[in-house]
Amino acid sequence: MGAGDYYKVLKVNRHATEEELKKAYKRLAMKWHPDRNHHQEVKNKEEAEAKFKQISEAYDVLSDPKKRQIYDFYGHYPLNSMKVNKKEQDYDGRNNNVKEEKAGVVVETKLVCTLEELYKGCRKKLKISRNVVDELGKLKCVEETLKIDIKPGWKKGTKITFPGKGNQEQGGSQPSDLVFVVDEKPHAVFKRDGNDLVITQKILLVEALSGKTLNLTTLDGREIAIEVTDVVKPRHVMVVPNEGMPISKEPGKKGSLRIKFDVMFPSRLSTHQKHELKKIMRKDYKLSSLEEIVHNTNKQGMVIQHNLACSPSIFVAPDF
Repeated sequence: MGAGDYYKVLKVNRHATEEELKKAYKRLAMKWHPDRNHHQEVKNKEEAEAKFKQISEAYDVLSDPKKRQIYDFYGHYPLNSMKVNKKEQDYDGRNNNVKEEKAGVVVETKLVCTLEELYKGCRKKLKISRNVVDELGKLKCVEETLKIDIKPGWKKGTKITFPGKGNQEQGGSQPSDLVFVVDEKPHAVFKRDGNDLVITQKILLVEALSGKTLNLTTLDGREIAIEVTDVVKPRHVMVVPNEGMPISKEPGKKGSLRIKFDVMFPSRLSTHQKHELKKIMRKDYKLSSLEEIVHNTNKQGMVIQHNLACSPSIFVAPDF
């Protein structure tokens, strides 16, 4: 039987009261009891016994609040593991070597999530198909919809297990567990590194020397402005605290955002531009070549490069 069949067996809805369950059970038990019924619908005693057993099992579960709660959430298969095999009990009632039916092979499947979903959290509804053994011992395919609440900060490899929601094999085995394994879909801008987020930001040479405001859209849709005021050298990494991924085990905390700069140099300068550039550099810094600009960490460097940027006759934008 699939999830929800116990209610169908007793012909009641999922919100049936205790009294409604009792009335339904008595009515059906009278109809299908092997020693009492002479109903024309009953073809033979074996059919009546199977139906009566099914009705009794349904009532046993739904009339017990604890069992009913487990059944409503997981279906009826996990309840099988709660049953004690009577054949393993000895004459004085002691339970020797209680055995549980062997479960099938655990089924693992990928659960692909976007970086935004892993950042903010979300609820996913997944429709599954699986094989189960019906009351007559035959395999049949049933469909169910499962709900998974993705928690902010979950990582690739996180596993979510649904007990008894995998396939069942003939021969009395328990249904296997169904395990979803989180997989992360690549993002166009951000790359995840543990609890940190990493981006690569291209920046012009003039911006690397004179400063720049970076405008970024975060994974939760916020617009943030990051001021770059220090001289940026090639392969420089800027760390912005608390703008990384949420840390799932530490609510309220986040990793960092790491910005890797890719400084873009001009592809060419005219002879006149080089001459003028050297004059400015020598005058203010005593530098002898253009290459030394990048290695200068003096704060005045931003002012000088800014002057270059304002002079079209001197600075040439990179040609890429």
